[in-house]
Amino acid sequence: MQARYIPSEYRALYRYARISPRKARLVVDVVRNKQVDEALAILSTMPHRAARMVEKVIASALANAIDQQEPDPKKLHVVKIWVDEGPRLKRLRPISRGMATIIQRRMCHIGVHLGYPERG
Repeated sequence: MQARYIPSEYRALYRYARISPRKARLVVDVVRNKQVDEALAILSTMPHRAARMVEKVIASALANAIDQQEPDPKKLHVVKIWVDEGPRLKRLRPISRGMATIIQRRMCHIGVHLGYPERG
């Protein structure tokens, strides 16, 4: 019988999230290096719109761990979590004297790695 490979980290990525990276980083910094249960509990009580997005990414990574038969998924920690800048939607807004200004709708990519914290 062949032994099944169990990865040391479980990943999830939310690409093109319609929120600015600056706002998402405020939420991400709160849950970094926390246990998964604790991170999800914190996010569920936060009033920020980005908290719902980060909560979905962590839940997706946890589902990936359960899908790959992780022995104890509740003991996983948020080992690595980051927010990268995505593309920008550019819109023109008319202003006075026949001119226009550019409104930039920012997007971001949110990534999560769940694993066990390193001892030592």
